[in-house]
Amino acid sequence: MFNRVLIANRGEIACRVIRTCRRLGIHTIAVYSEADADAQHVRLADEAWPIGGPRPADSYLRSDAILDVAKRSGAQAIHPGYGFLSENTAFARACTEAGMAFIGPRPESIDAMGSKAAAKALMEQHAVPLVPGYHGENQDAGFLAEQARHTGFPLMIKAAAGGGGKGMRIVHSEKEFADALASAQREAANAFGDTRVILERYVEHPRHIEFQVFGDSHGSVIHLNERECSAQRRYQKVLEETPSPFLTPERRKAMGEAAVAAAQAVNYVGAGTVEFIVGQDGEFFFMEMNTRLQVEHPVTEETLGLDLVEWQLRIAAGEALPLRQEQVHAHGHAIEVRLYAEDPEQNFLPGSGKLLRLRLPTASRHVRIDGGVIEGDTVTIFYDPMIAKLIVHDRDRTQALQRLREALAACEIAGPKSNIAFLERLARHPAVVEGRIDTGYLDRHLDEFLVGDAAPSDTVLFAAATAALLHDERAVTTGAQHNTDPFSPWASADAWRVGHAGKRIIALSLREQRYEVEAHGHDGHYQLRHGDATCDVHGARHDGETLSARFQGEALHLPLRADAQRVLLHDAEGYRHSLARAVAFAWESKQGAGGNQIIAPMPGRIVLVKAKPGDTVEEGQELLVMEAMKMELALKAPRAGTIENVSAAQGDFVEADTVLVRFAQ
Repeated sequence: MFNRVLIANRGEIACRVIRTCRRLGIHTIAVYSEADADAQHVRLADEAWPIGGPRPADSYLRSDAILDVAKRSGAQAIHPGYGFLSENTAFARACTEAGMAFIGPRPESIDAMGSKAAAKALMEQHAVPLVPGYHGENQDAGFLAEQARHTGFPLMIKAAAGGGGKGMRIVHSEKEFADALASAQREAANAFGDTRVILERYVEHPRHIEFQVFGDSHGSVIHLNERECSAQRRYQKVLEETPSPFLTPERRKAMGEAAVAAAQAVNYVGAGTVEFIVGQDGEFFFMEMNTRLQVEHPVTEETLGLDLVEWQLRIAAGEALPLRQEQVHAHGHAIEVRLYAEDPEQNFLPGSGKLLRLRLPTASRHVRIDGGVIEGDTVTIFYDPMIAKLIVHDRDRTQALQRLREALAACEIAGPKSNIAFLERLARHPAVVEGRIDTGYLDRHLDEFLVGDAAPSDTVLFAAATAALLHDERAVTTGAQHNTDPFSPWASADAWRVGHAGKRIIALSLREQRYEVEAHGHDGHYQLRHGDATCDVHGARHDGETLSARFQGEALHLPLRADAQRVLLHDAEGYRHSLARAVAFAWESKQGAGGNQIIAPMPGRIVLVKAKPGDTVEEGQELLVMEAMKMELALKAPRAGTIENVSAAQGDFVEADTVLVRFAQ
């Protein structure tokens, strides 16, 4: 086994690898960019070395800088994590040439599977089922359009060198093809430095099911069962689970054998994932092979009781696989979701900023947290905005889903916006609960998973106001204990007035809408009014995590946290409501940019400008495309009109809130 391992990655996966190494007594060496000098993987490792600027191209994609650190620090092996250089053939080969083990497959295997086109050609030779399409070398736009017509619509354009949904587009008709191809190629060039694409027949309502495979240098290859990743948005996995609720034992056996055959075709060594598209009739087709550890590997670990990073280390050190295929036995059901700094209500716009509050559920035998940040850290604009992975495990799928709901309810993120409320709705949606979701379901029914602009119910407002009242009364009482006269009538928050009953106003805001609740009473007994609705509250108690009270005689017990800034509660149906505390007698409405300009929603690089001064455009017309946090964002006209000024050019890096386009009045 190795004594010193360098982790050529950052964030959650770097922390994940470091934890396993520490358990095995392996000295860990981290690398970091200028943006990550205070990151958790730097603090967790035994030693850490700087490798360059904040952009990936200036640091985590610099194989020369990483290899230089590896040599100077005495590393015996390099673990690439996932993303960045994990599937880079030249880097894997350079590690070996430098006398260090690459904790991953052989360069030849990465080459064979790194190109989707080459991989499909190879699978065809080994009788692994393929989706009809084109995966050749001719990348002329006209030729590709001809192949698209031959394949038929709808079809999928996919980056030949890619993964993770980058450079992928669904094309429903011939007239859409040219623009979709250009967009996919731009995104592929930005993400992988390779514009080549393949075309595939788009399978209607498919499931996405992948198999974890492992091979050793002694010629053995096995699979570690499947993971279903059908809950996706724009080809990005949202929820992963094992076992798949869709597979029968017969289908599982056939797909497992095909996955092993795919790995054997390239003499695979190490951890890999063979991904399949599965039709509603159960017919399956090879999609791609990822020659690295997957983000969702923890669900496999939880059901098998294994540490796949330890397997990677041992196999890279020359050991044989610890198990034979017949010794692989799963127990229970595991589910993973990813907590992101993003705004689902704004088309999942990635977020950045300081994590002012980060509360996650306590780890247990049913709940696992894999994270790379803590409260007070900053989610930067330069990398993927994932905050943590939440993994749950229980005896069956029903219980695992309930564990997931409970764990999500315990999460709270303040600072950048997050996808927690979206994930909570996902975990309760009938399509997920009944196990009938396909890869396009979220995109087709996205409004069913979003909160939207619906106003909170009176019950929610009354519960939030009650918690705010209790919090304020407790704060005043606590403060009074430190005063010279704790019995002063001013050391009370009951709003008592001479000659009439006291009234307080609890002001709350949600999505920039203000709500006022008038309150009389104190110490858990209140008369509340919001508009024409009234409510008598009795016996209210708040223990910091839950509110219990009688509302109009109905006793409710609600998960709820409150402080001077906000109230976070879950209603009786389990849905999340996060309301900000507002000043009772002052209110300044935040006005948006209006309809006369387009502003940059976040820092990023302009990759395409489609408009110029004097152009007449329609509402919703795409005017610019910017790249931010590994995504392309289309910026569209807020209204029909004439463009007065365009202040950004292709290639410009712009800050958040920069005015990019201004319309004539």
